[in-house]
Amino acid sequence: MPNRRETLRRAGHLAGAAFGLHGLFASASAQAARQYEVMHTEAEWKTLLTPAEFRVLRQSDTEPPHSSPINREQRNGTFACAACALQLFSSDTKFKSGTGWPSFWAPLEGTVDELEDGLFFFKRTEVVCHRCGGHLGHVFEDGPKPTGLRYCLNGVALNFKPAAPS
Repeated sequence: MPNRRETLRRAGHLAGAAFGLHGLFASASAQAARQYEVMHTEAEWKTLLTPAEFRVLRQSDTEPPHSSPINREQRNGTFACAACALQLFSSDTKFKSGTGWPSFWAPLEGTVDELEDGLFFFKRTEVVCHRCGGHLGHVFEDGPKPTGLRYCLNGVALNFKPAAPS
């Protein structure tokens, strides 16, 4: 029979899990309710995306830090959504954050949407593609000037297109 301390510990874990799940479903339901320009069924997305892309873009997973070649990309060009090819970020706004994920201080205008995400017991802001709703990562207020923002993204959610040689 559990003692009082063990009962309270278990109750705290259950309350925390419920709070986290509420944030997950609130974010997912808000995203699912929105109509996007590019929409597919789950089965269609699974055929269009790699398994890693599907987990990140459609299930809001996070890739391991330091795992994406996009993190090391230094050429001039643009970064597009891996699901729908919408150009999202310019290499001009990419910076080395030291977090292990590609980071940018601003998206191209009108290309991303920001949703409240309460998954991990605190509020944070999820970043999704404006065209297809694919999960890209999160934005934090600890980035460099001029915006002070850090768009911390999953490299697997992005494709890089180098600028044409001049």
